[in-house]
Amino acid sequence: MRVIIAGAGIGGLVAALALHEQGVEVQVYEAVPELAPLGVGINLLPHAGAVLQGLGALEEIRALGVETAELCFFNRHGQLIWREPRGLAAGYPVPQVSVHRGRLQLALFDLVRRRLGDDAVRTGHRLQSLDTGAGGVPSVELVDRVGDRIVRDSADLVIGADGIHSRVRAIFYPDEGLPRWSGNVLWRAVSRHRAFLTGRSMFMAGHRPHKFVAYPITNADADGMCTVNWIAELDRRAVGLADREDWNRKGDPADFAPRFADWAFDWLDIPALIDEADVVFEFPMVDRDPLPRWTFDRVTLLGDAAHPMYPIGSNGASQAILDARALADALAAEPSVDAALAAYEADRRPKTAGIVLANRQHGPERVMDMAEERSPGGFASVGDVFAPGELEDISAQYKQVAGFQIPKG
Repeated sequence: MRVIIAGAGIGGLVAALALHEQGVEVQVYEAVPELAPLGVGINLLPHAGAVLQGLGALEEIRALGVETAELCFFNRHGQLIWREPRGLAAGYPVPQVSVHRGRLQLALFDLVRRRLGDDAVRTGHRLQSLDTGAGGVPSVELVDRVGDRIVRDSADLVIGADGIHSRVRAIFYPDEGLPRWSGNVLWRAVSRHRAFLTGRSMFMAGHRPHKFVAYPITNADADGMCTVNWIAELDRRAVGLADREDWNRKGDPADFAPRFADWAFDWLDIPALIDEADVVFEFPMVDRDPLPRWTFDRVTLLGDAAHPMYPIGSNGASQAILDARALADALAAEPSVDAALAAYEADRRPKTAGIVLANRQHGPERVMDMAEERSPGGFASVGDVFAPGELEDISAQYKQVAGFQIPKG
């Protein structure tokens, strides 16, 4: 069997590794001429870490980042609402890893080349059109952006793993238009700062849509300093977007920093953290509506091409990795490609649609909204704001939706 993957993002690269493990010939095409360590931090949840462990990639990845020990929610006054252990500290067999997205992608890229060969990923090849293979053999037409020529290729299966602005998805849904904007904007950056809380803590503070998130993506050095990934979020509907399609737009701290000027808590000085960033990037908070189908003959979707979601609950990269594992397993277990694609979609499409919709309701982060609604001036005790067991139930419900419940026993 031969498979073409459009897109060398995290999902596409993990799919290549998983398929190769099962003896499938894989060719990945990536539109950008050269992969670079772009982006900021992301989190890999334990169920995604288990997939990487099964592929023999986890040890290499965990060395690049921080094994997250806890997730904390605070109100805008810096008061703790809820704290829960994460990864190994919560009893999972594998860690939750906070890591720079670009370093993770390049590590996976290097691993694919080592195992599949240097030519397994061809960069600078942008998918232009495709034929779904109603007769059994799908084909693609690509623009070689370096050689300035058209390249044609065919395989038993084509996977569209080409991100939120997927060309493959657009071919099947040409009238879908731009991603759905929430009205919020995220300013994202990394800063060199002194470790806070446990040194392996991820926190979210504030409420929708006035929120701040931060977590370390390197372990603290001998001086107690580490690289911290952070995100500031505000409602910008009154201002609008300069360009919803620009995902490398540099942001201006003057647009958001004043709203966090008094967020200097005894456990972290957020204004100082913002000031320490060399460059800030501005991202629209967008997703797309769940699709009625992903598969058309011998072509299917994976990752953000299939189910882009708000960056809530650390699910974006993790769900793409789970897609890759599920698709590879279905191809190994089912008697035909068509049956495998049907099984893959029946498994993954409802699950990811549920996460997309749950994230629109703020997922587990809604505890911050509830704290703001019930006690906007802060509280003497969180027990005065939430009923016994209420916070635990919210956390457990989202873990079930996202599929990373803590193992029993």
